[in-house]
Amino acid sequence: MNIAVAIDGPVGAGKSSIARQAAKKIDFIYVDTGAMYRGIGLYTVRKGVATRDAEAVIALLPEIKLDIKIVEGAQRVFLNGEDVSEDIRLPEISMAASDVSAIPEVRAFLLDLQRGFAKTNNVIMDGRDIGTVILPDAQVKIYLTADAEVRAKRRYDELIAKGKDVKYEDVLADLNQRDYNDMNREIAPLRAADDAVIADTTELDFEQSCELIVEIIKEKAGI
Repeated sequence: MNIAVAIDGPVGAGKSSIARQAAKKIDFIYVDTGAMYRGIGLYTVRKGVATRDAEAVIALLPEIKLDIKIVEGAQRVFLNGEDVSEDIRLPEISMAASDVSAIPEVRAFLLDLQRGFAKTNNVIMDGRDIGTVILPDAQVKIYLTADAEVRAKRRYDELIAKGKDVKYEDVLADLNQRDYNDMNREIAPLRAADDAVIADTTELDFEQSCELIVEIIKEKAGI
């Protein structure tokens, strides 16, 4: 029987990087569902369509083919055959992803793809509604969080390291807006599953955060 680990939490909590590292430590496959929404957001922006125009976004879905591939141990996202793993991390695509993820038809479009991974592999999957909607029967559910200012500083440092010209104040404002959007959307709002373990990494560095997640997984999954 395959083991599924669902990690939810707000933007900038380090879900992707922590989940990716934890997956390596226990030899699971890491699935970044947020990257899928980012792929749709990127396509929408490239097409010049307003990301909050639900009807226009839905009309684009038949044109979109998303693939998640593991290349040299790392997840890569392919949009209609193009590797867009770097492009989807741009700040403007973050907000686009938040917008399109509020559209029910977009979520339904990605649901089978997300669940398919969990049926055939031991996975750590992170996102906003993994434990509550996508994998409600996951053996391990974790809500990963940290104070907003700490999350914004981590995201700011990450973008600066990639050579992006950003201001901390703008990153914090974007993060707070995305938190509000994610927690107040009508469809699958961000919240901790009733049986999720709350993991607060405000006072932890990256390695300590990874160790905490691995400990929770081993305890809950009995591995």
